[in-house]
Amino acid sequence: MNIRAWLFAAGVVFSAAMAPAVHAADKSVSSQSAGQPAPGQTVTSTSGAGPSAKVTSTAGPNPGEKVTSTAGPSPGETVTSTATGQGPGSTSPDQVADLFRQRFPDLAITAVRRTPYGLFEVQVGMDLIYTDDKVGWVMEGPLIDATTRRDVTRARQEQLGAVAFDQLPLNLAVKRVTGDGSRVVAIFEDPNCGYCKQLRHTLEDVPNLTVYTFIYPILAPDSRVKARDIWCSKQPGVAWDDWMVRGKLPPTANCDAPIDQVLALGQRLMVRGTPTLFFADGTRVSGAMPLDELLAHLDKNKQKGS
Repeated sequence: MNIRAWLFAAGVVFSAAMAPAVHAADKSVSSQSAGQPAPGQTVTSTSGAGPSAKVTSTAGPNPGEKVTSTAGPSPGETVTSTATGQGPGSTSPDQVADLFRQRFPDLAITAVRRTPYGLFEVQVGMDLIYTDDKVGWVMEGPLIDATTRRDVTRARQEQLGAVAFDQLPLNLAVKRVTGDGSRVVAIFEDPNCGYCKQLRHTLEDVPNLTVYTFIYPILAPDSRVKARDIWCSKQPGVAWDDWMVRGKLPPTANCDAPIDQVLALGQRLMVRGTPTLFFADGTRVSGAMPLDELLAHLDKNKQKGS
């Protein structure tokens, strides 16, 4: 189950158990679900369903905090918290990690970091989730900087996924060179991956290319057998292209193929699907790429002297 589905399922169970009663006189008590005011806040609005409507809950993240907004669903609203919680910055990432594990024990946390946006970033593999200092709510999706219009989540994932190309153990890869080999890429591929085969057809149109293929057998029981036969053939680079592009398998062969080492490498680099490409500048791209995007990445690195 992916993170969004897991969180949704958990949220349905939590909401069913904690659904608050709706009282008269336009007053609601919040169980601090995403998108609602923080517990303990009194919100006075000059627009919306009811003039001067108030929403009250039972706790808050920042005693005495006042936030005045000039945009959003309630222009000009003033938010004042009267709760006795901790001040900003008093909760550590380790404390947030502990709370997150208590609420979502099935999700393996890679790291927790404080962001400059008043949120905590929870990394699960290569996925990012955002939460508050009490893990009272979680958000899974792109975080956008409203000032710069920058997709903060995507930028962070690119940063986290970057790998120094010269630190890759290229001796574990099948090497194939065309022309002067000045364009360089390393790819994790499964021999039964349809998108990998699509990418290989695209690579046929790229001149002057060096490809390091980490054969990463994760999709089918016979992926490992095909990986072994290709690695142990007389010309592994040719054998790989023959299979992926032309559907021609090499004869059965046996040798000390580094399959387990490649699997361990992929797990360490958090390669969760194929194809996954690593370019000379360290950037990572998952999935088959159209020719124009592929060339843009390759030529950017070539111009840097890669």
